[in-house]
Amino acid sequence: MHAVTGPYAHEILERRLGAPAGTVVNGTPLPDFGGHHPDPNMVHAHELFDQMFGADAPDFGAASDGDGDRNLILGRNIFVTPSDSLAALAANAHLAPGYARGLKGIARSMPTSGAADRVAHALGLPLHETPTGWKFFGNLLDAGMATICGEESAGTGSDHVREKDGLWAVLLWLNILAVRGESVAALMADHWARFGRNYYARHDYEVLESAAAEQLVTELRAALPSLPGRTSGSLTVAEANEFEYSDPVDGSLSLRQGLRVQFEHGARIVFRLSGTGTSGATLRVYLERCEGPDGILDVETGAALADLASAANDLAGITRHTGCAAPTVIT
Repeated sequence: MHAVTGPYAHEILERRLGAPAGTVVNGTPLPDFGGHHPDPNMVHAHELFDQMFGADAPDFGAASDGDGDRNLILGRNIFVTPSDSLAALAANAHLAPGYARGLKGIARSMPTSGAADRVAHALGLPLHETPTGWKFFGNLLDAGMATICGEESAGTGSDHVREKDGLWAVLLWLNILAVRGESVAALMADHWARFGRNYYARHDYEVLESAAAEQLVTELRAALPSLPGRTSGSLTVAEANEFEYSDPVDGSLSLRQGLRVQFEHGARIVFRLSGTGTSGATLRVYLERCEGPDGILDVETGAALADLASAANDLAGITRHTGCAAPTVIT
């Protein structure tokens, strides 16, 4: 992404690990990131997506963002969501020398899918669910309570450093693939067959009028106690609440960290609002549907989550409050 990790990638991947020259693309840091946005997602890294889903695609593709802390992982004809990437790394970390003795625990932010929870349960590890914000992970890492952590916005890290590390995540993926001797798609198919699959997407509604966005959240917050038992299409609400977090390390309490609607059979929607300043607000809606190892594991993500997207609009009145018929960005 013409970002700070370019020189590191050239040195590590091409010079030390022997990848052919040209393996690192857009590896020269530029003040304006080459005129592009430096976020590693399917919108801003569309050229990488086109290559990985095109003819003669390579086996593995990755991107790192502006300051190198986040990462994007792709295989031939497959995009690994950040939530699934965290889960796959945690499940396979023991294949890398630095983690051969196992993990102390796994941590994820609340909006991140529960894919890592399945791994933690299977491996008998503690699973920590935190608010969005790396400081919460930092406390757990420093206290020896977690070894690997991650968030749905593509930040991944471990206790080798008190920060997210996109290049480390890419290298750990390469290490795991080398030991397993298989493709990204094969690894993920095996992962889902073992742990089940959490279909997941984030719908962003950007540059909203702040007052309208605030009204949406206020109304939904007030409605939470009355939502259990309500139906939307084939979905029935089982539980609805607002996430809060008591930090087990420093004892601090974080309130109002996201509105959660849990449905029967494990599906859920999370609503979070950010950027309520003069430039407008962004409403983030996180959709998640769970399938067990014996469930349907190969549905296109958009189709798998279509009923949840409709339910989100029904329950929160997104179109009514914002006038938006569809999200600005889907990741």
